Amino acid sequence: MADGRGVLGVIGFMDFDRLCAFDPALGERLLLTIVDRLTRMLPEERLIAHVDRASVAIWFGPDVVEEAAQTELDVLRYALGDVVIDGDREILPEIRVRQARMPADGVNAQAMLSRTLASLTVQPSAVVAVASPVLDLAALASERYALEQDLRQAIARGELEMRYQPLIDAGEGRVSGAESLIRWFHPTLGQVSPSRFVPVMEAMGLAHEIGMWTLNAAAREARSWQAQGLDALRVAVNVSGHQLDRDDMAALVARTLARHSLGAAALEIELTESVAMSDGTRATQLFDALRAAGVRIAIDDFGTGYSSFSTLRTLAFDKIKIDREFVTNVDTLRDSQAICQSIVALGRGLGIRVLAEGVERRAEYEWLLRHGCTHFQGYYFSPPLKGAEFVAFARDSAGLAKLLAIDPYAMRDRITERLTA
Repeated sequence: MADGRGVLGVIGFMDFDRLCAFDPALGERLLLTIVDRLTRMLPEERLIAHVDRASVAIWFGPDVVEEAAQTELDVLRYALGDVVIDGDREILPEIRVRQARMPADGVNAQAMLSRTLASLTVQPSAVVAVASPVLDLAALASERYALEQDLRQAIARGELEMRYQPLIDAGEGRVSGAESLIRWFHPTLGQVSPSRFVPVMEAMGLAHEIGMWTLNAAAREARSWQAQGLDALRVAVNVSGHQLDRDDMAALVARTLARHSLGAAALEIELTESVAMSDGTRATQLFDALRAAGVRIAIDDFGTGYSSFSTLRTLAFDKIKIDREFVTNVDTLRDSQAICQSIVALGRGLGIRVLAEGVERRAEYEWLLRHGCTHFQGYYFSPPLKGAEFVAFARDSAGLAKLLAIDPYAMRDRITERLTA
C-alpha cells in the first residue's frame, strides 16, 4: 500500500445512520455483528480498516485484478446481508460495496477513499407523504425501516398475493381478461396499500424482483384459465419504469411465457404514460420487440400527462386506458365528457382500443357506452378478485348481461332531461 498501487474496496452498512435515528444501541449492535462476520470471512493477509461511521475499507493490493476484487466484494455483500437476529427481531442489513483502482490520475489516496465512500450513498429515495405537520421523525424513521425490512422478506414469507379485476368487452358482451393487481397482506399490519409499499419497493431497488414475481404469478394464473376452458382471456400486467430500464426485459417476458407454456396473445403489458415517455427510445425498442412476439401493449392513465399526443405518434401500442380521473362522474362533468369523447374518437381513428378504468357507477358506464366506449374496468362490474372468484365471474354470462343491459325507456328519459335542462 505504501506505493499507492492496488485495488481499494469499501463495504458500507447503509442502515446504520437510520437505525441510530431511533435506536442507537440497535445500530451499534448490528454494526458490530457485521464487522465480526466480515473479519471471520477475510483471509489473514487482507488489510482492513474502519474508515467511516459505518464503512470498512479493504486493501486488496497490487496483485489482485479488479474482476477478482469485485467477485470477492460481491460474495462479502451477499454473506453480510444475511439475516441478523436481535432479540425477537429479524433484520436484513442493506450492504453496499464499491471498489477503485489506485493510483488514479491526479487523485491522491485520501481523495480516492473519500470519493469511493461518497459513491455508497448514490441511491434514489422515496418520499414519505405525511398528513400531519407535526412530525415524530424518530417514529417515522422506525416505521419506514420496519416496512422496508418486512417488504424485503414478503415474497419468501408468502405474504404477496394477486387479485384480478375483470376487463369487460361490452361490444361482445363478455369478459375479455383481467388486470393483475398485487396485494400485500402483512401478518400484523393487515393489507398494506400499494400506494404505501410501491414507492418503498422502487426506492429499495426491489421493483424488478417483485415485478418478475408478479409476471410469473399472472402467467401461471392465465395458464390455469386456459386449462379450465377459458381460452380467450388475456391477463394484463403492470411494468414499472425500473423494469423498463433493463435491456433484457423482452427476453425475460419471452422466457416467462415459455416457462408457463402460455402463448404471447394471452399477455398484455401495461405501462403508465409517464413511464413510457421517460425514455422514448428504450420504450420504442421494447414495444417493438414485445409486439413482434405477439404480446399486447397498453398505456395506462392516458390523458394525465402533457405528452399524450406525442406518445401516440412515437410508440406503437394496442390499447389506451382512460384515467379514472376523467371517468369519475363523467355523466355530469362537462370537462370530463369532452376529454373522454376526444380520447374515444382518437382511438377509433387510429384503430386502438379504448378502455375506461375506474367505472364505479351505472350512470358512468351508460354515458361512456352511448359515446362510443365499449371496454370497461371498475367496481361497477367487479372489484379485484381471487383467481377462483374471477373464473366464476367470467363464466357468469347472465350476471354480466344484467350489468351491461340498458333500459331504453330510462335512457330516453335521461336524454330528454339533458336536452331540456
